[in-house]
Amino acid sequence: MRWRSKSGVVALLCGAALIGAIPAIGQENPKSILPPGFGEEEPAAPPADQIPNKPTDLLPDLQLETRTETGGARTSPSALPSAIDPLTGETLPLDPTAEAAALAAQQPGVLQDLPPSARRSTAVIGIIDAQSGGFEQSAFGASNGAYLAALMRNMRAPLASRWSSILLRRALLSRVDTPAGISGADWAAERAWLLLRMGEAEPAQLIVQSVDVDQYTPKMFEVALQSGLANADPAGLCPMVEPAMKVSDERAWPAARAICSALSGESAQASAQIDGVRRKGPGRGIDGLLAEKVVGAGGNTRRAVVIEWDTADRLTAWRYGMATATGLQIPERLMATVGPNVRAWAARAPLLPLADRSANAEVAAALGVFSSAALVDHFSAVADATDPADRQGKSFTLLRAAYVGEDTAARVAAMRSLWTVPAGDAHSEYARLILTARAAGGVAPDDGAIGTVDKLVESMMAAGLDVQAARWAKLIEDDSNDPAVRAWGLLAVGSPGQVVDWRVGSIRNYLSKAGVDHPSRGQFLVAAMAGLGRIDGANATSLADDLGIPIATQTRWTRALERAVVAREPATVALLCAVGLQGRTWKAVSPAHLYHVVSALRRVGLAGEARMIAAEALTRS
Repeated sequence: MRWRSKSGVVALLCGAALIGAIPAIGQENPKSILPPGFGEEEPAAPPADQIPNKPTDLLPDLQLETRTETGGARTSPSALPSAIDPLTGETLPLDPTAEAAALAAQQPGVLQDLPPSARRSTAVIGIIDAQSGGFEQSAFGASNGAYLAALMRNMRAPLASRWSSILLRRALLSRVDTPAGISGADWAAERAWLLLRMGEAEPAQLIVQSVDVDQYTPKMFEVALQSGLANADPAGLCPMVEPAMKVSDERAWPAARAICSALSGESAQASAQIDGVRRKGPGRGIDGLLAEKVVGAGGNTRRAVVIEWDTADRLTAWRYGMATATGLQIPERLMATVGPNVRAWAARAPLLPLADRSANAEVAAALGVFSSAALVDHFSAVADATDPADRQGKSFTLLRAAYVGEDTAARVAAMRSLWTVPAGDAHSEYARLILTARAAGGVAPDDGAIGTVDKLVESMMAAGLDVQAARWAKLIEDDSNDPAVRAWGLLAVGSPGQVVDWRVGSIRNYLSKAGVDHPSRGQFLVAAMAGLGRIDGANATSLADDLGIPIATQTRWTRALERAVVAREPATVALLCAVGLQGRTWKAVSPAHLYHVVSALRRVGLAGEARMIAAEALTRS
């Protein structure tokens, strides 16, 4: 009833969290039972007798209510805390006591089957400790578990900000105390479910596997099922199939049982079980065929299944997980129906061809799932797998030239080519900056590259190379062309110290040039400078008023953020900052939110992350 951890994953996560010069580290509230990116438009709120915000039903037309521990009677958990609207801040629950009592009363859905000496405590759950780059064990402080769970459950992920997502991943993976008001299993489930929606499939599975199966609640079984599918890991479902079938009517579990029988070499039993699934309702369609294909791959069942996608009009978690587990290429028309988090899952799918994963790898990098080093490694692996005769003109060839071109001009020219992407492809546009970050950092400040200085600095900041970027300040101060002005703004908010003139006159010069074509860029600059304390209060207020930025306005969200800052709860601060940076793009982010986010992070000792979020705002707005 316990998994082994995947070797090397923790090291990979820590490496992604510590890139560069500093620690690197929207969908709507999913009222539907489908997860973000899977399915149609959001329906009205579910009836009171259904569980809100439950993970997807993986086969059509199935209900996701749960049974009690003793049998078939269905139960309905009490109402969960309100969702948060960070744009108004008016729905954040102030007193989650009632919800805490309801959640704390939930009991695990299966009987314990491990001796006390072998069971892991759920009093502290997480993957990385403070010594490995995580937060301190008490990083959520005295915050109530039901309150934190509500924040996580109603998060519109993926976030607009890559750097906020990296910081939030660090908080969710940290080995922290289970707060009062929620069971340990449900606390892990909420963290894993948010990680999945952020595109972090492997980290989510690590959190799921940190809890023993005999302590799972119904919610944990659902999230564990989602995690196994997101990782295209049917075998990972095997330790939980039998206990899950005691508490859940989800028909994915009988299909998973057949798959596990096949993986165990019980081919006759697997064939009988999958035939039973295929005879029942939705099992007759493509979902059942996909399960049968996995069964056929797992043992000597003599089943050869051909999958035809013509009848499928959408991609569900089940279809993604089963197809990817057998190396099936999912049609692009179906991938277009899901969110970017699913593309991030696919970026790491080992059975899919490397070259076919490149576009997904760029999405993963833009979301914060891939580090700059991981993205470079991916393109390097694609180059190694490509015949030398077919390498000319490929992205990985340009990347090599960006690193080892014969001179500065050649290296910068290669980077310019990589930065040229189709209009409107925001993920790829930002991912290419991440890809070239270390190549840009290797370019010495040179007057010949001043025309590209803004893109070079953007690229370095995208991977946290703030010290390398700051070397260009001496050229920027002596030049007034537009690229230099834009680079000035990035260094004003992103540098570790004062390397450019921060006086109001310089800020207004930026606003009159870089802020004309992109007004939000000027607003973000002023908001970030004020939040970082790089302009005094009077000037901050004056500039904010001139630009219509309501930095003095208080909402329930800002008050909750301030309480977490005063209480010195950095993980709670990271979570609340993510609430303020929800949305698919930076167009959805208010400059006032950026001010509060940057100020809060700086005051709890996360100034590096604050600066990178500010630089990202200027780059992507």
